Amino acid sequence: MLIRISKIALVVFVGLQGLFYGLNNIVNFKQAMSFVSGVLPMEGHAAYPHAFGPPITWPPLIAATLCVIIVGELLVAGLSFKGAYDMVRSRNDPSGMFNVAKKYAILGCAMALIVWFGLFLAVGGAYFQMWQTDLGAAAMTGAFQYAMTSGLVLLFVNAPDTPSET
Repeated sequence: MLIRISKIALVVFVGLQGLFYGLNNIVNFKQAMSFVSGVLPMEGHAAYPHAFGPPITWPPLIAATLCVIIVGELLVAGLSFKGAYDMVRSRNDPSGMFNVAKKYAILGCAMALIVWFGLFLAVGGAYFQMWQTDLGAAAMTGAFQYAMTSGLVLLFVNAPDTPSET
């Protein structure tokens, strides 16, 4: 039972992380726009001054990018909380049923990887070269931490529940 409770608690924390970042981006929308506006145009890049693709400078597209980030963070929260709820409801069920109840928890953790690894590290870091600015580098450090912790939770939660764990 302790392992099941641990899995539930960790999924709740992944959900809280998504919720808190999503809400903070909403209540600080102007500042978040300023950050995204500082990354997408690819300005201030001294180490690799030339990009193979175009920067994004059109304000509606920059705003849409921020909205995608926020929706992604809120999806992390919603999927994780739904998963934790399902797992709580199945905490006393046989292993097979508990394993099925982990579906949304796994999706929530996977969505966290999509947001913080996919959007921030792969797209932001590799395509937009955000590592070349102080602000971008700081965001990448945070994104790495969120992605790796969410990935570890994903691995732990996805591990099959066995009858000895009940």
